[in-house]
Amino acid sequence: MPLTTLKSMCAVVGMAVVGMIAVMSDLGHCHAQMLDFELRYQQPTAPESDRYHQLTRNERWDATETAVIVCDMWDSHHCVNAVRRVTELAPRINQFCDALRDQGVTIIHAPSSCMKAYENHPARARAQAIPLAGFLPDQIESWCDQIPSEEVAAYPVDQSEGGEDDDLEEHRRWAERLQAIGLNPRAPWQRQVEVIDIDEKSDFISDSGPEIWSIMTARQIKNVILVGVHTNMCVLGRPFGLRRLASAGKNVVLARDLTDTMYDYRAWPYASHFTGTDLIIGHIERYVCPTVTSDQILGGQAFRFSHDDRKRLLMLIAEDEYQTEKTLPTFAAKHLSSHFSVQVAWGSDNERDEIVGVKNVEQADALLVSVRRRALPEKDLAIIQSFVKQGKPVIGIRTASHAFSLRGKQPPEGNAVWDSFDADVFGGNYTNHFGNDLKATLQLPATAPEHAILSATNATGIHPGGSLYKTAPLAAGTQVLIEGNVPGEQPQPVAWTFVRNDGGRSFYTSLGHPDDFNQPEFEALLAAGIHWACDLQPHSLDEIKNQNNRYDAGGGKQRK
Repeated sequence: MPLTTLKSMCAVVGMAVVGMIAVMSDLGHCHAQMLDFELRYQQPTAPESDRYHQLTRNERWDATETAVIVCDMWDSHHCVNAVRRVTELAPRINQFCDALRDQGVTIIHAPSSCMKAYENHPARARAQAIPLAGFLPDQIESWCDQIPSEEVAAYPVDQSEGGEDDDLEEHRRWAERLQAIGLNPRAPWQRQVEVIDIDEKSDFISDSGPEIWSIMTARQIKNVILVGVHTNMCVLGRPFGLRRLASAGKNVVLARDLTDTMYDYRAWPYASHFTGTDLIIGHIERYVCPTVTSDQILGGQAFRFSHDDRKRLLMLIAEDEYQTEKTLPTFAAKHLSSHFSVQVAWGSDNERDEIVGVKNVEQADALLVSVRRRALPEKDLAIIQSFVKQGKPVIGIRTASHAFSLRGKQPPEGNAVWDSFDADVFGGNYTNHFGNDLKATLQLPATAPEHAILSATNATGIHPGGSLYKTAPLAAGTQVLIEGNVPGEQPQPVAWTFVRNDGGRSFYTSLGHPDDFNQPEFEALLAAGIHWACDLQPHSLDEIKNQNNRYDAGGGKQRK
């Protein structure tokens, strides 16, 4: 038989096998459903801006055109804290996969370098039986460190030492235990964690980029959800990871609550381990692909690790005078990332009276306001008013005293003002400010209170960079912590606390000029005010200074 004829026959047989697999797939998933997802992504607030709006869009996917890839949910790891988090995460991933499998979604288990454990498993045989796809994306067989869209960005965490966040003595004992039971302490994984079920009748097992691509080709998969670990390494970089699939044109998303990073809080940016995960997720949403959450399928709340006790702080930033769009995010990165999960809702660059992402106030535990004279859409202002009525903490700096007031002017149709925001929320009484040429000095009140905020900082050592606000007299029940003086005038409250009618704690300071943020004494004051409002122990001034030195020494370079 001529060779060309033989090749033709093989090609026909191969196409027939693919067709049979596709038909069997359709028959096996005749109960498939449509899946509704809210995809979260980020885009620059303006062209070439380094600030990003957090946005969402809704998509409806055909379940039979959708796959979940479970990435490297191994049965062991060289980092014992990583093992603990996998153990906690695995049941939720299993529930997620079970629910989607029942709706017709393809489940692909990808425990890398563990294929030997599955050499006789039907799900492994099923993957191996799929003919190699006629088209394979470039380098689909290899690891991917970066895609072009990421080239403009520095990696948000330092993982150069491997990201292990174990206690050093416990890590040593863990390595000894692994070795004692015959495992390689640096690579002890043997298989996928058993909590995650592998359906012998429908699932696939593979760690090969070409194999997984061929499975998706045979089953006509357009949409892919990645779950598993570790976000900053394998989930992004594997041949079947987010980078390769996004570059190849798949509609790929990360389930952001079903993942974990290899990040050590003792490395730059010296944040909570879970803040490190947030930073990687933000990087993915900006440069790689959108994200979703498991509650969109399972209901209830998104998954959260039990040790993630950070308060969710949302910053509203919409003012044009004091550059808090630059100073506040840097301040938060340095001094809030251990105890808070911080998000920012930015003022729109196109619509003065719009703050993009106000809806996120509904999920926040605390609110920081740096807004100046905005009349928000009525529904957005109602969200903020509802937050306050729930007795949650509110922090304000500088122009927050007149955040939602237009000096008596009428708002645009459909928008609303809150002229009494200062009085209602902070117990304040802003009327104007003294001249910019009058340099203020700070002092303690005549009857200085014993207060955790004052104990955490040398507040009178702050040299205010901006004009002194006229804020007296304050409402009954406020506790003045610091006063400001200008020549020939009565002292004015500069920082105070207030317990509102709803029982919520508020902290306000009229400081917040860019020059103020260059002073560790002010950083300590603001950090202490935020911590107090949220009933947390504040950092000391020495801790603030040490963190500044560590952060500044470790930042500013590209990390991979």
